[in-house]
Amino acid sequence: MSRRLPSTPPNLPGFSFIRVLGSGGFADVFLYEQNMPRRLVAVKVLLAEVVNDEVRQMFQAEANLMAQLSSHPSILTVYQASVAADGRPYLVMEYCSATLGQRYRAVQLPLAEVLAIGVRVASAVETAHRQGVLHRDIKPSNILTTAYGHPVLSDFGIAATLGQAEASDAVGLSVPWSAPEVLLDEVAGTVASEVWSLGATVYSLLAGRSPFEVPGGDNGTVALVGRIEKAKLPPTGRPDVPRSLEAVLARAMSKRPTDRQGSALEFIRDLQAVEEELALPQTPLEVAMDDWALATAVDLDERTRIGAGTSVAAASGRSRRRRAGASARPMPRSLDSHSQGSLSSRARSAPPSTGRLILGVAIAAAVFVGLVVAGLLTVAGSAGDIPVVVDVRASTDGATIEFAWDDPGLRQGDAYIVTVQGESSAPQRAAEYAVNLDQPGTVCATVTVWRDGRTGEPSAERCAEVDEVPR
Repeated sequence: MSRRLPSTPPNLPGFSFIRVLGSGGFADVFLYEQNMPRRLVAVKVLLAEVVNDEVRQMFQAEANLMAQLSSHPSILTVYQASVAADGRPYLVMEYCSATLGQRYRAVQLPLAEVLAIGVRVASAVETAHRQGVLHRDIKPSNILTTAYGHPVLSDFGIAATLGQAEASDAVGLSVPWSAPEVLLDEVAGTVASEVWSLGATVYSLLAGRSPFEVPGGDNGTVALVGRIEKAKLPPTGRPDVPRSLEAVLARAMSKRPTDRQGSALEFIRDLQAVEEELALPQTPLEVAMDDWALATAVDLDERTRIGAGTSVAAASGRSRRRRAGASARPMPRSLDSHSQGSLSSRARSAPPSTGRLILGVAIAAAVFVGLVVAGLLTVAGSAGDIPVVVDVRASTDGATIEFAWDDPGLRQGDAYIVTVQGESSAPQRAAEYAVNLDQPGTVCATVTVWRDGRTGEPSAERCAEVDEVPR
């Protein structure tokens, strides 16, 4: 089948045409230079022959969706939308010079980069879901790369509103990254099918091929659909991919939607746990977190990171307590039940200055009071179903105090928040937390279960003391 030629680029006031970027079934994309402010932009223009009321509405819906979501750092930015003089609607978008679809088959992407891309793109998907929007076409070629190397999700052209997606022959499918239930026309899209597509995309970036593609074999649509529906997911084949990550991807691409991660956010947590296991810099979560409980973290820039280090200092006012400059980070011995593998060795960070710590505590207290006053009644009325941690244990090993507890009955998506000396950690799945002291002192901790943006009752406070720090 011959490829059609691109349409004639429209004459757009304030823009100068440069060249064709690509062609699709309903639109062409052109590179223009915007005159003021001067910058390169990508302009997506509908084909004249497909413009009708239905397509025009779809295009307008895409423009509105991307405008609402494009403030997200990992979603392609839309600058404006209008109709050209010849009647063709168009979108003016951020210009990105490359897509991951051009890279992952040509070169082996570093494991750390793939994990970072997975967290960022899943953050974009989670943000869309919180706005009630399904993307429905997550795949490597829809992940563009900005001039600064940041991945951004593009092409919301077949996006649908959550709860209103219906199977339709009119919806385009990217078979290699589509969930079995979508290929079987059982649904047109759900949160669970988006989790599948996220897993399939991360798998592809690691393996250099789509998940059920057989190198040198029959990869036609019929054969591919058959394997997606029935075949077991093969390993990525990369020796640097840990078993824990293989397990995360296998879970995301479970045949039964209920066996997958319950949300894009849970998929993110699993990827961040692998980063923690491999001692890689943890990619921050890019989802707006307005939960009052999370806002109590002193390091506000880090409050959405899983397993991030939390500064600790002994509080005054308790008998026999001495100030202890300390650094703390969760050091679980194993990952949660959705991944396997040994964890990285302990690391110690530098203690904060006293002035910075006092300022951080003051900020946290102000945020806490303001948000609690605004939302305490709502939270208190809905927290009764959240389990409470009991019997927190504390042990010392040299200059390290380790807190541990039993699982009180966590569900998928739940996490623990550990509060040490008034400072709250990021949510974590591990049922243990370690504090490294750089001078003698007493440290006290409580553990609270975090569920669906709410926190339950904290555990009883447990304290432990280090009398001497080895030199």
